Amino acid sequence: MPTRPRLPRTPLRGGAALLATALLVSACSPEDTDSPTETDGGTEEAAALQGATASPSTPPEDTEPFTIAFGGDVMFEGLLESRLTDPSTAMGPIADQLSAADLAMVNLETAVTEGGTPAPNKQYVFRAPSTALEALDAAGVDVASMANNHGMDYGEDGLADTLAAGDASPVALVGAGNDADEAYTPHIAEAGGQTVALFGATDVLDDHLMEAWTAGEGKPGLASVKGEARERMLTAVTEAAAEVDNVVVFLHWGLEGSHCPIGHAPTLADDLIAAGATAVVGGHAHVLSPGGFVGDSYVHYGLGNFVFYNFDGPTAESGVLTLTFDDGRVTESDWAPARIEGGVPVPYEGAAADQARTTWEEMRGTCALPLTGSPA
Repeated sequence: MPTRPRLPRTPLRGGAALLATALLVSACSPEDTDSPTETDGGTEEAAALQGATASPSTPPEDTEPFTIAFGGDVMFEGLLESRLTDPSTAMGPIADQLSAADLAMVNLETAVTEGGTPAPNKQYVFRAPSTALEALDAAGVDVASMANNHGMDYGEDGLADTLAAGDASPVALVGAGNDADEAYTPHIAEAGGQTVALFGATDVLDDHLMEAWTAGEGKPGLASVKGEARERMLTAVTEAAAEVDNVVVFLHWGLEGSHCPIGHAPTLADDLIAAGATAVVGGHAHVLSPGGFVGDSYVHYGLGNFVFYNFDGPTAESGVLTLTFDDGRVTESDWAPARIEGGVPVPYEGAAADQARTTWEEMRGTCALPLTGSPA
């Protein structure tokens, strides 16, 4: 399968106050070991920092648009467990579409552990060995959100294993941490000479697990937008938007089995965009939901299953959303529909692809959402 050069990664641990420092590091290429030289504005480091903290409305002239490919829910239970015997092919043919973008992001709906204790009073608990991250990496995935209703299926011990596996992997994990600062800190990447912050957060948690699973001061857990946590997420997005060129929020949201978003979702999306998000995407419903432009930002209410053991009828409909970013705007979108076969998405082709895309686009009207097919 085709591969692309891996982009510089700057995981931020410790809060948005570290953004400027992280951006300075990511702005320097791995080969750049020369000593700083003087410029009209001071050292090269100072110039880089000034560029990193400048308003997104005044990007450097040498930037260019870049793409991010998004997939939905990924896990490796059931028939998918055996695919991890060879992580290099575990994701199947969809890897070509993920690898074609500058960056790729999915929702990893499983604890990455072989230990821990199953969460109490929970019907479905998912876990996978660290080879799951090898599979994501081999398929071209750069970032995975752990902020979902399965991220802590094996408790704090399972979360600790997950975070350790993430630290050892090229795939950056977001939306979870050893405390709230870590959980609400985005991963920062650079592409096309621009910076992008990628967050993960969940709007779905079992009531009896919400307090235990939500990250707090000195308390491991997940980033959430439920209750008081919503304001923390909005603040984190605002702070990131002041430091980087583009902001993505990957949300676990929606109602299982429903194509249309849950009632408060459009307001939540609007609030995140107002806070500075360039794109808000996500899933949870296990079926596809509408997506489209809100001004020059983009919202997708449900990417559906992606690599999943449960696929039949609507739950087998999947796809890859590829967005083109440029200076805090989404300028283009592409929905490449796929159908899950044997647990992995296989792209539609020809007339079947056209029909699947049309069916998905018609969901905007069905759900009566103010989304458009092109930016304002």
